[in-house]
Amino acid sequence: MNALYLTLLLPLSGAVLLAVVRSPLVAGWLNVGICVATFSASLVMALGVLANGPFLTGNSMFYIDAFNVYLVVLTTFVGITTAVFSRPYMTYVLSEGWVKRKRMRLYHSMYQAFLLTMLLALTTNNLGILWVAVEGATLATVLLVSLYRTPESVEAAWKYFVLCGVGIAQALFGTVLVYFAAAHVLHLPETGLQWTTLHAVASQLDPTVMSIAFVFLLVGYGTKIGLVPLHNWLPDAHSEGPTPMSAVLSGLLLNVALYAVVRCKMLVDPALADPAWDNPQLAGYLMMGFGLLSFMVAGLFLHRQQDIKRMFSYSSIEHMGLMTFAFGVGGPLATFGALLHMTVHSLTKSAIFIAVGHATHIAGTQAIDKIRGLIKTQPAVGWGLLLGTAAIAGFPPFGVFMSEFLVLTATMQSWPWLTLVLLSGLAIAFAGLFRNIHPMVYGAVPEGQVPVKANMIPVAVHLLIVLWLGLAIPDFLANWFDQATLLITGSHFL
Repeated sequence: MNALYLTLLLPLSGAVLLAVVRSPLVAGWLNVGICVATFSASLVMALGVLANGPFLTGNSMFYIDAFNVYLVVLTTFVGITTAVFSRPYMTYVLSEGWVKRKRMRLYHSMYQAFLLTMLLALTTNNLGILWVAVEGATLATVLLVSLYRTPESVEAAWKYFVLCGVGIAQALFGTVLVYFAAAHVLHLPETGLQWTTLHAVASQLDPTVMSIAFVFLLVGYGTKIGLVPLHNWLPDAHSEGPTPMSAVLSGLLLNVALYAVVRCKMLVDPALADPAWDNPQLAGYLMMGFGLLSFMVAGLFLHRQQDIKRMFSYSSIEHMGLMTFAFGVGGPLATFGALLHMTVHSLTKSAIFIAVGHATHIAGTQAIDKIRGLIKTQPAVGWGLLLGTAAIAGFPPFGVFMSEFLVLTATMQSWPWLTLVLLSGLAIAFAGLFRNIHPMVYGAVPEGQVPVKANMIPVAVHLLIVLWLGLAIPDFLANWFDQATLLITGSHFL
């Protein structure tokens, strides 16, 4: 329990402290140090959950189980590696005059606030606080997206704020409906937003109210996931904000929003299992539909992008669509594959954005047709971008291949006619990525493209872990995923 409170208090203290630290150099190192301490605390908490099982705090405010604890560790780990990349990257941005020293304080403070809101959303036992935390993450990222204060970045921030604000309002209404359904069942209505209490009585909740609630929750949190047609904010936010923000936004925040949807689905499924209800699989069908639509549309949009960060943001939409589809299919195999995919996608996509950040500094632009010959200009950046793209495209033996294979296998078992659709989507996305990556990595070097000081250690660490997970999932991680699969579906995968 102490480790849980430390995991939350460290980024909270960091957000306050970094708001007043004037030296960007000191703030950069402090940012890394706070992230390391937070990761250490989350690891201690995770080991406790694996050894002793789930635990609920005495005030029922926080609940930790196999599902959220692994996402907490993943969030704090990517927080470290992105902070390590962020320190020299933002120093370069400052030296080029893109931001002022005072705005660097805002950046470092909001970085920790962003991590805090995600960790709070993952650990809270209260659906109301979950909504507040996700909205808090929106506010923190709005300030990060608009950091450069260019007309384009301010426009992107406003679009992000308005679209996600409207979307999250739908999630609030869905949360109210869940409380309304619980109030008719519980003896203590004030506990009607506690997930553990709701899960215990889920089968008694009114199926009509819960089905309507899930529609609003899926639309609301689906906006944060980037599901089509609710995705328009995401490419703009990626292309206009600082690259470290893109790494944590794509690698972490989208996972948190999907986590919220899955938690809500775990309440809706038992309620709709009522024999009097016509469609017990409604939640799964909705997730499959939105997920498949996002997967296919994003794959097609990859072919039309001219900005490298926008291109990889559509790749994120594609993969989040695949995960949403997998959780919708349900069953142990699809759920295990979705959990694995959440992990390898986060690691791979954050590594790609780190490489992209260096590539745009080398070329002096984010335009795809202006970035050429990276392997000749700076081999480490070129190879990092190439291997990261190969990993996210599902090349064996990287972990993305394994997770996609599990999802395809589960689809063949439950919905065999959709297998061809998934394979077609993967092929379209593959072509869209490599038609652009190949000239950026191997093309002729244009004039004025010079090497920069690049920190590729986070990229190497992430890609090595993804490669390891593709070759052999270690026992402790497999058991971790299996426990989460049991929690979500009621059945073991292993």
